[in-house]
Amino acid sequence: MNKKLLTGCVTLVCIFLFCACTRTPSLSVSGLYSDNFEAEKNGQKTGLYILKNDKGMEVCVTNFGGRVVSIMVPDKGGTLLDVVLGFDNVTDYMEIPSDFGASIGRFANRIAQGRFTLDGIVYELPKNNFGHCLHGGPNGWQYKIYEVEKVSDNSITLVMNSPDGDESFPGNLTAKVTYTVTPDNALEIDYQATTDQPTVINMTNHSYFNLSGNPLNNILDHILYVNASCFTPVGRTLIPTGEIVSVAGTPMDFTVPKAIGTDIDNTEYEQIRFGNGYDHNWVLETKGDMSVVAATLYSPVSGIKMDVYTDEPGIQIYSGNFLNGTVKGKHGITYQRRAAVCLETQHYPDSPNRPEWPTVVLRPGETYKSQCTYKFSTLTL
Repeated sequence: MNKKLLTGCVTLVCIFLFCACTRTPSLSVSGLYSDNFEAEKNGQKTGLYILKNDKGMEVCVTNFGGRVVSIMVPDKGGTLLDVVLGFDNVTDYMEIPSDFGASIGRFANRIAQGRFTLDGIVYELPKNNFGHCLHGGPNGWQYKIYEVEKVSDNSITLVMNSPDGDESFPGNLTAKVTYTVTPDNALEIDYQATTDQPTVINMTNHSYFNLSGNPLNNILDHILYVNASCFTPVGRTLIPTGEIVSVAGTPMDFTVPKAIGTDIDNTEYEQIRFGNGYDHNWVLETKGDMSVVAATLYSPVSGIKMDVYTDEPGIQIYSGNFLNGTVKGKHGITYQRRAAVCLETQHYPDSPNRPEWPTVVLRPGETYKSQCTYKFSTLTL
């Protein structure tokens, strides 16, 4: 071989190797590096998936727990802000117990005493919250890896194959969750599931929202509206009593928009005392109509407004009461109490033990479907 040609080839190889070793990891608008979400567990791989629209909205999703990691939307001045809590690497999601952004399954919220009866068979579930089963148990889907079925610039579909006996729930169940960023700055979430045995299912998204874009601020100044004149009161361990009670004249009344902090510390009211703030299910009056607003959240600091739409009968509102400053999230920020609020669209808690409430039973040949849309805009009051 010609000496000059050989030297040139060697030089090209060295340049290629140098570039390969010093490549810059892909960086999202929210400041997340994709390399920090690459891992392998039990033969399954995790990654970070970046969804966008043409207006600059960006949503980052990891298939570990089917989690929303970041949501970037414009504030009243046009600056993009991240409005959800989370971690900036998959290791923290794996090692620090949390529900940040997760696709919860099989059963979101609580099942009393970790027990329910279906077709005469009693099922005993793991107990991980005051003697009850919460969010599918200690090894719920938020701690498992979803398969990536398909992904595009603005959408991703994740699949969970849950075997019979998964956290003691019956039936081999296949569930899908699809996240889609729309042209009008909305995040649409669609759930579907099928089973080969009678089972129960109740999926939701557990994003922690802080619409100020700065989780150093609490959410007590956020203005909240809930399209619900009733809620399901709970006992001391947050299990519904079975009643459906009017919100009128109580701290639970958000039929007229008000700041979350207005009544959140009114511990003379038993439900606030039991929940250490808000951690309750509201009975929506939307009747499954996706065109009717179920709830609205607004930050007077950023001007960001989020409208929630769902075909579910209820919405659980949790005001971050148990965040306690021990968890460090994205950009090294420590999450303090009430640094965020969750708006979880779902069936009512403990529905498997309340046959008079909308059913959560899924049978072979049926398809479970659920929808939730978080639509973002700006408003100046």
